[in-house]
Amino acid sequence: MGLDVLEPARAAGHPVGSFHPFQSFPVERPPEAFRGSLIGIDASTPQLYGQLEALAQEMGGIPRRVPDESRTLYHAAAVLSSNLLIALSSRAAGVLETVGFDRDEALAAIVPLMKGVVANLETLGLPEALIGPIRRGDPATVRRHLEALEASGNRDAAAVYRILGLAALDLALEAGLEAGPGDQIRKALTASPAATRR
Repeated sequence: MGLDVLEPARAAGHPVGSFHPFQSFPVERPPEAFRGSLIGIDASTPQLYGQLEALAQEMGGIPRRVPDESRTLYHAAAVLSSNLLIALSSRAAGVLETVGFDRDEALAAIVPLMKGVVANLETLGLPEALIGPIRRGDPATVRRHLEALEASGNRDAAAVYRILGLAALDLALEAGLEAGPGDQIRKALTASPAATRR
């Protein structure tokens, strides 16, 4: 929300501000847990803004002004990169459960893979960290994945695969994937489930 939600405090003569770490903290965490994290700040006065900026820096964070008009999209980006990553993990675990893993086993398999991917992302950046069948231009594997997900009853996972696959395709093309294989992958990702099975 914007700083306007704090208008009663401002009207009473108090400066108001926003201090939002771009970080996950479902439980209490010490200040050092926020080291290197973006911290979105804004304030109604330059003095309070300076204090919030100094606090973010003291915690080892990276302060950046996020004004009212940007705050909703800023927060949506946080949800995409955190809460929805957990939801994606749940879908991936569900697929592994289909082939006999229990949820704990599935999570034990998924988390190290995700850690490796995040390390690659940190080291290589976008789009270079992208790997897999979409990056290498392999539409046959993409079609097999979608067929298997649909046939096993993992339709929600197939839908997620299609949506994120299109995002991955954009990155693959940026990284140098040729247009021909890219077009074939796009067709596989956007075909109806019945067409994918043919």
